[in-house]
Amino acid sequence: MAERDEWIPLSDGVRLATTLFTPDDEGPWPAILEALPYRKDDVTIGYRNEYRRLRDEGGYAVCRVDLRGTGSSGGLAVDEYPPQEQQDLCEVIAWLAGQSWCTGSVGMYGTSYSGFNSIQVAMERPPALKAIIPIFATDDRFNDDVHYHGGAQRCMDFVDYNSYMVAMAALPPTPAIWGEEWRSEWKRRVDDLVPWVGRWVEEQTYNDYWKHGSLRTGYDRIVCPMMIVAGWADGYRNATFRVMEQVGAPTKILFGPWPHASVETCKPGPNIDLVPEMIRWWDRWLKDEANGIDEEPPITVFVRRSTRPEPDLAEYRGEWRYEPRWPLERGISHVLHLDMAETPGRSRAALDELQVRPDTGYTASISCAGALPWGPPFDQRPDEAFSLVYEWEPLTGELEILGYPTFEVTVRSSAPIAFLSAKLCDVFPDGASALVSRGFLNLTHRDSQEDPEALEPGRDYTVTIKLDVTSWTFEPGHRVRLDLAGTDWPNVWAPPENLALSIARAGSSLTLPVVEGDNELDSRPQLRAPVKVTKGGAQQDSKSFPTTWRKEHDIIARETRVVVDHGSESKLENGARSLEHYWGETGVSTTDSARCWAHGNARYELTWDSTKVTTEVRTKLTSNKDDYVLEIDLEVAEEGGAGWTRNWSRTIPRRLQ
Repeated sequence: MAERDEWIPLSDGVRLATTLFTPDDEGPWPAILEALPYRKDDVTIGYRNEYRRLRDEGGYAVCRVDLRGTGSSGGLAVDEYPPQEQQDLCEVIAWLAGQSWCTGSVGMYGTSYSGFNSIQVAMERPPALKAIIPIFATDDRFNDDVHYHGGAQRCMDFVDYNSYMVAMAALPPTPAIWGEEWRSEWKRRVDDLVPWVGRWVEEQTYNDYWKHGSLRTGYDRIVCPMMIVAGWADGYRNATFRVMEQVGAPTKILFGPWPHASVETCKPGPNIDLVPEMIRWWDRWLKDEANGIDEEPPITVFVRRSTRPEPDLAEYRGEWRYEPRWPLERGISHVLHLDMAETPGRSRAALDELQVRPDTGYTASISCAGALPWGPPFDQRPDEAFSLVYEWEPLTGELEILGYPTFEVTVRSSAPIAFLSAKLCDVFPDGASALVSRGFLNLTHRDSQEDPEALEPGRDYTVTIKLDVTSWTFEPGHRVRLDLAGTDWPNVWAPPENLALSIARAGSSLTLPVVEGDNELDSRPQLRAPVKVTKGGAQQDSKSFPTTWRKEHDIIARETRVVVDHGSESKLENGARSLEHYWGETGVSTTDSARCWAHGNARYELTWDSTKVTTEVRTKLTSNKDDYVLEIDLEVAEEGGAGWTRNWSRTIPRRLQ
């Protein structure tokens, strides 16, 4: 089996570094492309095991590309998903299709970033692209990504991706691939670096910047077959069913219990082996094999049922099943009225008042769970103490929901900028409260995310919040609960001033997408268990650092903080060593809602033979009532050699944030 490094030339003279994995027969073979900014030869060298399986078990030539200006590719990385990236990848696909060893058919796939650009490149319709498999990706870069949520700035995500991409983008090309001039290329890369995060904080409404690369602006742009892989604990799940409903091309959904991590090893499971499912999809559309996958029910879904919440949950309870179509023909809307709900600990009132506490929301954590410390939600009761809580009578039978819950409410604010968080929970007989779905809205975005408008304090507004798509079966004896709060911290930023909310019960309601009746399909999905990991893979002698995920409350300072720390050090199969270390905190004042912050830090160390390089970034985003202040300090160095520092600082107005 062959593995070799190649250069793919682009029309503007830039060369992209790629590694090709080709079978040992004579070919020709269809090609599968994954394109990422995460450094194929060190930081994500562990992905090679999957490429080898696609080659060895599927008979495909697999191409992994470092995107422009990242890893060992030339050019400059100016942003995530810029128009130049789609143009580059269309050229890469044409290059692959034109090779003598390729049949001319190309597929594209990947998780997260490479799931996004699989969709974006398919929107450009390059002739050789025959099918895609986006995994944990979205059709809406503004509403369903790591930057904004419901029209408000995300907070905890700043500590993670928004920060470490600065340090990763500042790493040099791999010397063995770039050649002797790698140091001068490294200096150019650092000198020209512009952190992407500044643009993300600046663009605070749903404008042309976010519309670019968002399939939601025109679903008819996708014409090639698409298999979508999604997870109930992942932050990008909302696109899944609406894409199936809107796209006319053949579409298949595999919707599991997973977070934003490998479906083979992640928690919560249950886990599956995804490679055989991908190979079947590629065989049908890249090899034109009539293997029946396009004749099976298009939706394979893990139906969750009541599961006790834990921050390190191993598995959800539930089962796999097929569904024949979307929307479900047996789906009905079940309306729960607030004026019929019980209010634990409060007397019934026509108008429920809530003094907003800025640090409410930490039990729900980040909305895109991954590996720890980015765990799933845990018991919601600590936050419910500072929320308006509504619940209905204990259930006498099972209640299954599948789809998008919605909440319509009449709300009044004491301030011109206010947020509303709605959380659907499953309450166990002993009182434990499990988060089922969440929704959030910056109320200034109530009518338009392109042109938000301030609220008139004291005026009633009727708004609708669409909660995240979910699957859940409430069991007998359990209660349906709705939690309302004025923040969802640290998932999103706290509002710019202290305020109170008033909720009118009359006319306010929660609508659940209930599944009724029997499924017309008798068959059940047969998914393979994960392949046992063996020694000798792409990453060897990997050692993880202790993981920290801690909530702190400073009583005297009246501050609440969430602190995280994690990382690993690995010896790689190519002889290199790689160290990744990530740490930081989010915090908010409990007496001054405007004073909120997120500090993210990341350090990379790469060692090739006797050469060792490091990059370390310290990022800070802080706020007052009127502004965000962004500060970034970057240090890069070669051990015993050159080193550089870069610093960026800017003040960005909060525009109805």
